[in-house]
Amino acid sequence: MTASRIVYSTDQGRRCPECGRAVADCRCRRSKPAVAAVPAGDGIVRVGRETKGRKGKGVTIVRGVPLGAEALADLATRLKKRCGSGGTVDAGVIEIQGDHRDLLVEELGKLGYTVRRAGG
Repeated sequence: MTASRIVYSTDQGRRCPECGRAVADCRCRRSKPAVAAVPAGDGIVRVGRETKGRKGKGVTIVRGVPLGAEALADLATRLKKRCGSGGTVDAGVIEIQGDHRDLLVEELGKLGYTVRRAGG
C-alpha cells in the first residue's frame, strides 16, 4: 500500500509534492540552488552558414557549444565583437550576421574547442 499525498487543495491551490505545503509557501524548492542545464552533445562545435527564412541574408550558425545559457551569451558577445557584427543566441545556438565561418573556426579553436565547419 502506497501513501498518497494531496496535490491540489481548493483552499490553497497547488501543493508541493516534496513538503506538502502550498506552492507559494514551499521552502524546499527555494532552498535548492538552481542548476544551469548544459546541453549534451558529442563535444564538437559546428560552424555553418544558413540563409533559410532570412530573405537571402546569410548568418553564421554556431552549434554544439557545451555551455550554459549565461556563459553561451557571454561567448556570443565575444564572438560578435571579434566579427564586428550583430547576432543573437536562440535555443542554444549562436547566430552571427554575415559569413564569418573562417574567423569563428579560428577563434573557437584558440579557445580550446574542437571545431568543424558544417555544410558546404
